[in-house]
Amino acid sequence: MGHGLSSRTLAVLSGAMNSKSAFTNSAPSPAVHRGHPDRLLGYVMVLTSATLWGLSGTAAQQLFQADGFTPTWLVTVRMGVSGVLLLTVTGLRLGGRALRGPWRNAAQLGRLWLFALLGLLGVQYSYMASIRLGNAATATFLQYLGPALIVVYVALHNRRWPTRRELLALSLAVVGTFLLVTNGSVHTVAVPAGAVAWGLVSALALAFYTLFPTRLMQQYGTLPIVGWAMFLGGLACSLVAPPWRVTGQHWSIEVLLLVGFVVLGGTLLAFYLYLASTRYISPTEAGLAACVEPLSAAVASVLWLHTHLGVATLLGGLSILGTVTVLSLKSGVLGVLGVRLRYTKWYFWR
Repeated sequence: MGHGLSSRTLAVLSGAMNSKSAFTNSAPSPAVHRGHPDRLLGYVMVLTSATLWGLSGTAAQQLFQADGFTPTWLVTVRMGVSGVLLLTVTGLRLGGRALRGPWRNAAQLGRLWLFALLGLLGVQYSYMASIRLGNAATATFLQYLGPALIVVYVALHNRRWPTRRELLALSLAVVGTFLLVTNGSVHTVAVPAGAVAWGLVSALALAFYTLFPTRLMQQYGTLPIVGWAMFLGGLACSLVAPPWRVTGQHWSIEVLLLVGFVVLGGTLLAFYLYLASTRYISPTEAGLAACVEPLSAAVASVLWLHTHLGVATLLGGLSILGTVTVLSLKSGVLGVLGVRLRYTKWYFWR
């Protein structure tokens, strides 16, 4: 996530891939059936990618709270480097025409900028800001409220009440958020207010960039759109925090490795592994397996950074993951991996 491209976003990407993409499509090959050894490979890929996302959030927490880094600087570097590398891969695999595609239409270029600034940059910065003020585990759990917000949007858009399954998911989201923020006590707030606020903003931004860019991706392909959005978001962020401005940062070999891991391991490698996994398992299976992301962030925060997470806080996080699970098992209007707006032609992967 949130991230260079989080697990919640990457289902959108795997579903929107065009036929020329390096990863072909979002459904597993018909030859891959239950019990096939390649299915195990698919699960290993997606679990590894989700773990990398979770660990990258914990690495960012270390950089913010111990080494003098700011969310703005890290987002600038992460998005900028990731964008350049993704555009390079796009050019090598799909050619220069694919790179120029979004720039040929002024209206679509405007949508690309909105996706870059309000979508990717919005969720990147808000997620990192939540980590800096709180911790990686809480920030990741709060970001997982995005699917619940999509439920509300779909219900309002279609002018209908949520179904019983959707109401169950929303109830789990509300209860989970309460437990996560208060640790089960109505008299205390266990998480700083700023961390909660930014975490909720990241969930809102997540819902936006899940729903917004589908037509762009269908028309121009996923890799060009994501590559340009990452690059443009990093470029905009660099106006506030140029990557060469390192005042106040405590650099060492360990810190350099952490920055490299956040930018490469927790973004590009995780991105590749998730998308590649959908060649062997279904997007629904991949999305559910990717729910280990906040759990890996929680475990790493406790063991590595000695973050205290109360029992009620963990139960709250699990309740929010329950929201994702309930929605993913639904075959109707909304799944964690897809949203169908009944009165439009759009089909959104998570």
